[in-house]
Amino acid sequence: MAKEVKFSLVFRDMWQSAGKYQPRVDQLVKVAPAIIKMGCFDRVETNGGGFEQVNLLYGENPNKSVREWTKPFHEAGIQTHMLDRALNGLRMSPVPKDVRKLFYKVKKAQGTDITRIFCGLNDPRNVIPSIKYAKEAGMIAQAALCITYSPIHTVEYYVNLAKQFIDAGADEICLKDMAGIGRPVSLGKIVEGIKKLKKDIVIQYHSHAGPGFNMASILEVCEAGCDYVDTGMSPLSWGTGHADIIAVQEMLKDAGFKVKEINMAAYMEVRTQIQEMCDDFLGYYIPDLNHINNSLLVKPGLPGGMMGSLMTDLEDNLKSLNKWKVKNNQPELTTDDLLIKLFDEVAYVWPKVGYPCLVTPFSQYVKNLALMNVIQMEKGKERWSMIADTIWDMILGKAGQLPGPVAPELIAMAKEQGREFETEDPQSYYPDKLDEFKKEMQENGWELGEDDEELFELAMHPEQYRAYKSGKAKADFEADLAKRKAAKNAPAAGAEGPKSVTVQVNGVNYKVEIAYGDATPAAPTAGAAPAAAPAGEGEDILAPLEGKFYLVKDNSETPKKVGDAVQAGDTLGYIEAMKTFNAIRADKAGTITAILVNSGDSVEEDDPIMKMA
Repeated sequence: MAKEVKFSLVFRDMWQSAGKYQPRVDQLVKVAPAIIKMGCFDRVETNGGGFEQVNLLYGENPNKSVREWTKPFHEAGIQTHMLDRALNGLRMSPVPKDVRKLFYKVKKAQGTDITRIFCGLNDPRNVIPSIKYAKEAGMIAQAALCITYSPIHTVEYYVNLAKQFIDAGADEICLKDMAGIGRPVSLGKIVEGIKKLKKDIVIQYHSHAGPGFNMASILEVCEAGCDYVDTGMSPLSWGTGHADIIAVQEMLKDAGFKVKEINMAAYMEVRTQIQEMCDDFLGYYIPDLNHINNSLLVKPGLPGGMMGSLMTDLEDNLKSLNKWKVKNNQPELTTDDLLIKLFDEVAYVWPKVGYPCLVTPFSQYVKNLALMNVIQMEKGKERWSMIADTIWDMILGKAGQLPGPVAPELIAMAKEQGREFETEDPQSYYPDKLDEFKKEMQENGWELGEDDEELFELAMHPEQYRAYKSGKAKADFEADLAKRKAAKNAPAAGAEGPKSVTVQVNGVNYKVEIAYGDATPAAPTAGAAPAAAPAGEGEDILAPLEGKFYLVKDNSETPKKVGDAVQAGDTLGYIEAMKTFNAIRADKAGTITAILVNSGDSVEEDDPIMKMA
């Protein structure tokens, strides 16, 4: 009898791998019946890492979204699954233990059946507690092996890791080949080895198309006994996304596997709706390069889920760097120039920081570190001159044990800065905090929500949730979208274009000033911006890079204020860029005489943000 292979549509990851945002809840609910009608999916990835955070970023309640989105699949008998970052929950940074426990109760209540638990360091100390918490909440605990290719990450390494997870109670194992750089034959051997450990363990394979290995990899893992395969579909398949369900289904059918048929009329209906979502607003955040397979990705091993946002971020970084180059009479770089320099630097940096698997958040940390090195070296500065505290946490072992050794120069740098390497259980560094968040909600008159889901959302994404509740997140998103839509109206080279246009986003009109050539356009407006603090005496403190300015990165810190005395090395605030909070430190002792921007404001590199005397 032919072995059956079942399919999952990784709808969440399709969008994350393409660009920056996810569809709105009304769009998700509309497309669900057509996905069900396709008839080929036993599972759909509905939510998880990144998904709920970006809901907040454009002003939508993620709890409402998850509940309404998972409901039609349950009614159709299709399982829903989510992506779960173990110690980090749904975010980039570690989560307190009490918040982690609440996480699974909330997601189960909202309708998520399976949680895919992964740690970018493959540290069992981070994954095993989540297996326990998920099962206690009634979820299916799927433990993931983060796949990469290095001298350390061997077949034996992965089979032994799977054994630890199975012994700890994992219901299923996922091979999470997030960069698509797992070598097909080795992946087959890993699946074979796991099945020898426990014949009936369910194995699901997840991979990205970008480097070009994944169709061969899918065939190899299925021949070795894999049970489920993650797939995407047009117009978001291939490129930085996933193999298309049509190609995967036909390949496996030809190989003799039992697979479900695809209702092609429904496929085309879903495809049309996805394109409509892109035309509505999501396409403005999907760079063209993300539609293309690129074997250059084999060398740096960056994951497809990160490439979606990387290309968008890279546009801003390139613009900022070229502005500096023009100012300093240096030739400008192209996108390809910067991309190749970045890929080369990732390949250089990765072994130096101990071979963490390049998956969230460590893919961002390694990429950010590499990009900062490239930018600093392009400006004639030293490599390693800007390392965010969260990246130091990874290097020092505060997020878990690195698979490989840290380079001697980074060990020496840590010693010079008084930083210590850690060996304790990572959770021990992040004490319980739910009571603090509950108090904040009570003080603000905010409801805790059904099954404490609003409390959970604040505790998981504090800054984004506060911006969502204040309306700032929605205003910032709509202003940015208006600016992107206006850019589509730019005239051809040499033609005279309008100085301003009015763009409507979600029923709100935005007047957007347009500049051509080297001119700088005024920011889009939708009501008056909050007044900045008055300027004082002293020297300007400049933003070290482009991003969003915050006085604190979480509520455990006390924000600096005018009149505060600071010492050299003190943290003045942060620039949040590329999902990382980068500390702004005082070069010398002094007194803060002015704070020139508001917390949450966007700033460009070298913008004055404070004054010190």
